[in-house]
Amino acid sequence: MSKKHIIVLFLLIGINHIKSQDVRQIVIGTKHILHSNILNENREYWVSLPESYSKGESYYKKYPLLIVLDGNLHFKSIAGMANYMSSDVYRSWKIPEMIVVGIQNVDRRRDYTPDKIITVRENNTGGGESFLSFLEDELIPELDQNYRTAPYRILFGHSLGGLLAIHTYMKEKTVFNSFIAVDPSFGTWDSETMDKKLDSLTEQSFERFLYIATANWGKRNIRNRDRHVRLYEALNSKCEGEFPAKLEYFENETHGSVPPIAFYNGITSIFEDYGISYRDVESIEELIQHFQSLSQRLSWDFSPPEHLVNQIGYRMLQSRNEIDKSKALAFFILNTKNFPNSFNAYDSLGEAYESLGDNKKAIENYKKSLELYPKNEHARLKIESLGKSKGQNNTSKKNE
Repeated sequence: MSKKHIIVLFLLIGINHIKSQDVRQIVIGTKHILHSNILNENREYWVSLPESYSKGESYYKKYPLLIVLDGNLHFKSIAGMANYMSSDVYRSWKIPEMIVVGIQNVDRRRDYTPDKIITVRENNTGGGESFLSFLEDELIPELDQNYRTAPYRILFGHSLGGLLAIHTYMKEKTVFNSFIAVDPSFGTWDSETMDKKLDSLTEQSFERFLYIATANWGKRNIRNRDRHVRLYEALNSKCEGEFPAKLEYFENETHGSVPPIAFYNGITSIFEDYGISYRDVESIEELIQHFQSLSQRLSWDFSPPEHLVNQIGYRMLQSRNEIDKSKALAFFILNTKNFPNSFNAYDSLGEAYESLGDNKKAIENYKKSLELYPKNEHARLKIESLGKSKGQNNTSKKNE
């Protein structure tokens, strides 16, 4: 057989091999339909679950909600970033894991404009309050019922969606805790309208976090940017304490290109200092104080993440410094208090007690871990080995 024929044969084998490979889809979310009695129509929404959600050992975990307006445009990119920034797989841990929900458009001008716009021709603007009622009274209860959600909710909106996010932030009552408003369209908010809204502002708004991103609109840039700055400065002047907000200008981004980078910066601003390194914590008091400050800034109780506390505990447990070793136990105990349904928290506490020579306490915690997660073979093996060791010790004492 000639070299030419051999090459052709290998090519055909390669092509057939490619054809025979199993082709599977990469799924980042699921589609759902909810009929809204408020809007009198069906609304589609997409859901992306965190990396750990479906793992059996994570059954006890609850996750914040991130609601994304214009989900048909932003869902894929935002779900991917949220997953990367929080997942154990990538070990970024800049933000908590969260459930990302993208709302698909039906009529943006109707749904995202909180005020009726008077024009020569009849229009259907001003449906923002009805759409918010759909989100707060129908969609979020639906999500709470079907998923393990924590009652901390973030609203992301771009352009008109950003306008609705700002409007929601300024309301006296809302179920949302933080807002990312990306280049909000303030075309309908002249000085008089904005002043009226600012006059009706209550202290409740300042219990929420607000991030505003401004893009470069070229020749129209000054007018657009000035409105964002005017609102931000007015809000800041009305806030008695430190204003929990950030305004950021993107010189090199347009209205259309700014959403991905603004989301990253916005969600990072909300959870600033959440991703503290385990190497930077020297005491349990320091760790608790750090997350108390974060919780106070966001008006919500965020416990130190379980993985972070574990890392600190093991770092100290493996230290050659006896003082550090003595500190380690407190961190593992903290995890069992904050996450009483975590099998891993008790498993780690069992290892800590074992390492410190208290086999009785080690067995107690391994048993608790096994009760919470019967598939934990590590705990099962440890109970067996420590039980045998205990029996041998008792036998030795009798022989003495």
